[in-house]
Amino acid sequence: MTNIVDVKNLTVSFVQGAKPINAVNGVDMSLARGETLAILGESGSGKSVTLRALMRLNPEKYTRTAGSMVVAGEDVLSLTGKALQDYRGKTVSMIFQEPALALDPVYSLGRQIEETIVKHEGGSRAEARKRALGLFERVRIPSPERRLDNYPHEMSGGMRQRAMIALALSCRPKVLLADEPTTALDATVQIQILLLVKELQRELGLAVAFVTHDIGVAVEVADRVAVMYAGRIVETGPVRDIIRRPRHPYTIGLLKSRAHDRLEKGTRLDAIPGSPPDLANLPDGCAFAPRCKLALTSCGANQPGAVSVGDGHLARCFRTDQTAPVAA
Repeated sequence: MTNIVDVKNLTVSFVQGAKPINAVNGVDMSLARGETLAILGESGSGKSVTLRALMRLNPEKYTRTAGSMVVAGEDVLSLTGKALQDYRGKTVSMIFQEPALALDPVYSLGRQIEETIVKHEGGSRAEARKRALGLFERVRIPSPERRLDNYPHEMSGGMRQRAMIALALSCRPKVLLADEPTTALDATVQIQILLLVKELQRELGLAVAFVTHDIGVAVEVADRVAVMYAGRIVETGPVRDIIRRPRHPYTIGLLKSRAHDRLEKGTRLDAIPGSPPDLANLPDGCAFAPRCKLALTSCGANQPGAVSVGDGHLARCFRTDQTAPVAA
């Protein structure tokens, strides 16, 4: 299967303070057409920064980005001016975490979609409005013609998120990036949005990268999962393997720290001890070592490479022999 997204050794640092903040540290990531990749991890692990790097949305003045990002045959880091503007929206688009902040409050929703279509594809405002109406119908917004003239504050959270999806799809992108698009929604609306994204992906053949800290969301939408910690992907593989046979101690810790139907009432969750590392002072070795029950002295001194632990399943850990599932 041909990859539409190829990221190699991506690093992103922010240099505004006394020491650079190393938010992304050597990420390798690929995405095929029609595939969904869920990126999991705690807050501050580099998930959103990685997606913003793919859109070139991190502030240029304070950001240092290196490595290689090729999307639909385009070298993302070399794009400038109009080429970069065309890339955003036509090649790659993004669903942001909080649509109330991402949408412009002083323009109607229909106006924002129309402006995007005219900017990228030309044509008349009337033709763009017809397209916008079709998009609102596709994302199943009730009374779509009337809703086009609503402002963001006049819509509920779920409807705003549907409008955000319509805006993201307005120029027929090849890749859709979703940055925790269901975090601010209640459980019922969350499921509706997830099902909608999955349905639209199948219908339009999109490649989707989906950032979340909710393992249940990853199971619902993903084909593959990448687990991030301290700016590195520490484990990646098919969603079934990651959930049933996790091999990195951090992934195992994430899975154990959630409530599930087999957890007896009154049982204490098995939380990961300690805190994430300071991204301005990362250790030479494995950043998870200070929190890891399996860590050796050498783990803190040397950076582990990727070890194959199954078909398409990789883990960056020296102790994968100790995390192998026990045969029944």
